[in-house]
Amino acid sequence: MTTFVMTRDSAQLQVFDSGSGLPVVFQHGLGGDLAQVAATFPDGPSLRRITMECRAHGGSTPGSMRPFRIATFADDLLAVCDQLGLDRFVLGGISMGAALSLHLAVRHRQRLCGLILARPAWAFTPAPANMAPFAEVAACLATLPAAQAHDAFFASPTAARLASEAPDNLASLLRFFERPSPDILATLLADIAGDGPDVDREAARVLDLPTLVIGHGEDFVHPLGLAQDLAAALPRAHLAQIAPKASAPERHVHEFRTAVRDFLDTLDP
Repeated sequence: MTTFVMTRDSAQLQVFDSGSGLPVVFQHGLGGDLAQVAATFPDGPSLRRITMECRAHGGSTPGSMRPFRIATFADDLLAVCDQLGLDRFVLGGISMGAALSLHLAVRHRQRLCGLILARPAWAFTPAPANMAPFAEVAACLATLPAAQAHDAFFASPTAARLASEAPDNLASLLRFFERPSPDILATLLADIAGDGPDVDREAARVLDLPTLVIGHGEDFVHPLGLAQDLAAALPRAHLAQIAPKASAPERHVHEFRTAVRDFLDTLDP
């Protein structure tokens, strides 16, 4: 694996490039990093995987540009692809990574030979209700010391609902209270929870691009209905409904990897 740092205004962006063959640019979700991608992506000798850790994620610094926006992350990623000389590539990601991939796809269709939207948290509306728990976590972090912020969120009606309906989401949200730099993290979570891919339904309907959409149940943040909505709107999309991460984690990873691998095998680079 090759690792390098790309400077964009005042941000230092960590980029990982591994493998050879078909280039697949694959992005993590909100609060994620390279490890999230590596845990689900079907690495192999015929694939070249490129992942940029977005501003304020993983080893990348936040920079000074505010607010944090999906469009900014997308512009950063396109600059990485330009630096690597990627004329044609597959683009995709998980959750926020899916949103920035959709943002780029409608603006740079000619660069892409395929699109993967995994566990989407946005379709065509900014600040969807399923992202509200991130805004609640942000508000707790911004106003309380970390330990008190954790307890306040854990005692909230939102946490109680997630504990019942989507325990994997709750576990992920609670881990935010263990992270350093709560002020930056609070800003990041609030900004991105209130954002969106800036793509309307009409733009999606004319996106003539082979697309895989991956969705599953038992997930409040990534509701299956959003995946179904995107798959119905995109003219060449296939929906793969896989096992829930919350109740069948090993099967979830296996089916995720299989869906991605099978889709990539159909593409003509």
